[in-house]
Amino acid sequence: MRQKRAKTYKRVMALYVQTFGFRHPYQILVSHDVLLESSKTSLDIVKILGDVVQGECKPMITQCCMEALYKMGKEHQQTTNLAKTFERRRCNHRTAIDGNDCLKDVVGQTNKHRYVLASQSLALRTALQNVPGLPIIHFNRTGVLVLSPPSTATIREKNKNEESRRLDGIKEMQGVVDGENVLGASTVLPGSANLAVGRKKVKGVNPLSVKKKKKVTIQVPQSQQPQKSDIGKKRRRNDDEDEDEDKDKEENGDKGVIVEDENAPEDDERGDTGGEDAGSKKKRRRRKKKSAVADAIAELNAIDEQGGEGEGSDDE
Repeated sequence: MRQKRAKTYKRVMALYVQTFGFRHPYQILVSHDVLLESSKTSLDIVKILGDVVQGECKPMITQCCMEALYKMGKEHQQTTNLAKTFERRRCNHRTAIDGNDCLKDVVGQTNKHRYVLASQSLALRTALQNVPGLPIIHFNRTGVLVLSPPSTATIREKNKNEESRRLDGIKEMQGVVDGENVLGASTVLPGSANLAVGRKKVKGVNPLSVKKKKKVTIQVPQSQQPQKSDIGKKRRRNDDEDEDEDKDKEENGDKGVIVEDENAPEDDERGDTGGEDAGSKKKRRRRKKKSAVADAIAELNAIDEQGGEGEGSDDE
């Protein structure tokens, strides 16, 4: 069977399953004329029936159809033996009647037993077109077993069932408030009577979605910026330098004198030298200021000088 035809048959049988409640294995009422037609081509009728309905199937035959095969004689004994392997469907006819009429009575007006009919009689198939939910199988002109498309009565019944289900759903939803159809929505926890039902707390801004603040840079004028030569330099005074300063103050009478500091560290030649030679050295000069210690030493010296002058006058 071609793939396209198999998909079509599967879709048609799904319609019968969903709308009319068909289930596996499908019960197929096989007519005697279908068995006679299959014997001409020596086909495995059971396997082909399963391919057509796209699922498991259970072939069935009535007693009246079996009587029609017995009347065919020994020429069709092989077909009769195959029919004996099928499940026998009781038709409750005391005397055998025509096979087509028997099948028509078994199917009835509604096909409540959910049969699939396999018949080659055109008159029977035409008469049963008005029965909704009845799949019909037959051989076409080329000798291929095919499944007839759903009849008009079947489509009408399908649309009617869908509309009724839609109306039932609308009736169920009438008078229902949003949220009451949820399980546990009517139950209120203790202590939560004052809380607003269904309200969500206002959340803050997502910090990942906010742009970062730009850093503000303050520009300092060049006049206030420190020079490169003075950055990182610290002047340190040793104890020897302090003693030399005291001696200089005593000798010079505690006057502000410019003193050359020989022990001062050399200037960093990495700064702006203004075109001077790299090997030249500069001595740093610092102006010494008066201090309280220098004042005290000067007063003592003055007292000593006055005392020396007094002694010299007494000797004279």
